[in-house]
Amino acid sequence: MTMRTRTLGTTGPQVSALGLGCMGMSPLYGDSDRAESVATIHAALEAGVTLLDTGDFYAMGHNEMLVGEALRTAPAALREQALTSVKFGALRDPEGNWTGYDGRPAAVKNFAAYSLQRLGVDHIDVYRIARLDPDVPIEETVGAIAELIEKGYVRHIGLSEVGAETIRRAAAVAPIADLQIEYSLISRGIEREILPTTRELGISVTAYGVLSRGLISGHFARDRQLAANDFRAYSPRFQGDNLQRNLDLVDALRKVAEQKGVSVAQTAIAWVLSQGEDIVPLIGARTRERLAESLGALDVTLDAADLAAVEAAVPADAAAGDRYPAAAMAHLDSER
Repeated sequence: MTMRTRTLGTTGPQVSALGLGCMGMSPLYGDSDRAESVATIHAALEAGVTLLDTGDFYAMGHNEMLVGEALRTAPAALREQALTSVKFGALRDPEGNWTGYDGRPAAVKNFAAYSLQRLGVDHIDVYRIARLDPDVPIEETVGAIAELIEKGYVRHIGLSEVGAETIRRAAAVAPIADLQIEYSLISRGIEREILPTTRELGISVTAYGVLSRGLISGHFARDRQLAANDFRAYSPRFQGDNLQRNLDLVDALRKVAEQKGVSVAQTAIAWVLSQGEDIVPLIGARTRERLAESLGALDVTLDAADLAAVEAAVPADAAAGDRYPAAAMAHLDSER
């Protein structure tokens, strides 16, 4: 496996062709193993992964502290190559409920101060609000990040789950390196307006959910019982008939993968990699075993016939159910 590199937009840093999304290492998809999580981050860095993605609201700071521990205990050379991508602004209460978003300039700077401390770093490489705050113009939020750049606390501005109009407004204020948004074989909505806009403006995409939270990984059993602390227990795509219809798509994809001699997960990740040099898939591996499988996608080449077979197995808009529960969908500027 040879790690390739890609550049985040026209203004951002050079990063590994695959990034590591660390969210699942905190209790969101059920219980997690802290020691294995740290070991997985170390293994990713050793394999050449440079981009580590987290959020200050993932388990109320737990995930940033975990990433900070992994960075602190990694060999110096690996620590120095790591780039941090941080989302902020999502508000939660002590019970873990979601209570809104805060993009006020003062809040942006406050969130950044806490993230720097938890991560144990002197700067954040890409900083972005997790969702658009409907009460604060994006220009004000982006302007606050630009001020943090001037002071050396942030290197680049990112966006997350916003639509084409918001992207244009943000880019008019300051250079935007990257948009983080869900993109996978069964989540292709960005192809209509958002991806053409980012490409016009020279903004890259870090694609999360490339395996749709394990749904199209090839490892999700039809009779699997999800724990109450697992986000997927409330996700429409994992419910009842929706789940069975979506796993039918996975079975069709498995046939294509078997003909290539690779895994379902590797095929799904390779498909995202093939969609353009401006797209960096974030793999959400929680263990070294799953990490190794995901990194194997770098060795998978999909030619025109392969791509046609993959898209015939999983056509665009074939997924059953929305990406998030209705209340969360209402906060997605990218879906408007």
